[in-house]
Amino acid sequence: MNVFVVPAYNEAQNLPRLIADLESRPELWQGGRLIVVDDGSDDGTAEIACAHSGPLSIEVIRLTTNQGPGRAFDLGFRRALEIAPDEALIVTLEADSTSDLDAVAEMVATARSGADIVLASHHANGELVNVRAHRRFLSRAAAYAIRRTAGLDARTVSSFFRVYRATALRAAYELHGDSLIRESGFACKAELLIKLDRMRVRIAEVPVALDWSRREGESKMRVLPTVGGYARMMMRQASAKERA
Repeated sequence: MNVFVVPAYNEAQNLPRLIADLESRPELWQGGRLIVVDDGSDDGTAEIACAHSGPLSIEVIRLTTNQGPGRAFDLGFRRALEIAPDEALIVTLEADSTSDLDAVAEMVATARSGADIVLASHHANGELVNVRAHRRFLSRAAAYAIRRTAGLDARTVSSFFRVYRATALRAAYELHGDSLIRESGFACKAELLIKLDRMRVRIAEVPVALDWSRREGESKMRVLPTVGGYARMMMRQASAKERA
């Protein structure tokens, strides 16, 4: 069973294409569902997901105000774990359809072969296609800084596109509780990866291309708040090391 979790903020232009692409690959989701966490959108994103009537089962969680991907992922994960058996996999995707669904089968197979987390890696022999220079720089710089400060052995640390073993996420929530995801912004995925890595889970990476030309509209990531989120997170990691 695969459960898909997709945070979405003002993605009315992109979400229908993601749903159609996923629905055309029933082998990926049969027996599971797609959980769309609408992060306070005001463009009809939630209404589009709610109105879907195809074979893909879609559940919508609605936030009345925009609270950031960290909060959206937290709510999506908690709901996924309520319905997912221990053997299930939880797949997270970008709502803007830049996640390469052709890579999901390999990522799922890698998880079934023993990995607890599988990262879609744009830096480990993958590609960043039509990605703006500042976004490319921020992604690489964040990955480098986090590897150095946290001792993390992973090339891509911030992509939303991942596969988690349900048992690994359950164990993480049991250990950290409400503090598992403290960062509300885009640094949340690096934060979660670091905490899971320190639980000695098995992490694998699959090379995947990220093609930004597939999306409509502008990215929701803002550079300065994202840099600030990474800085806060790395300061907490340094403080934790000193206390250890």
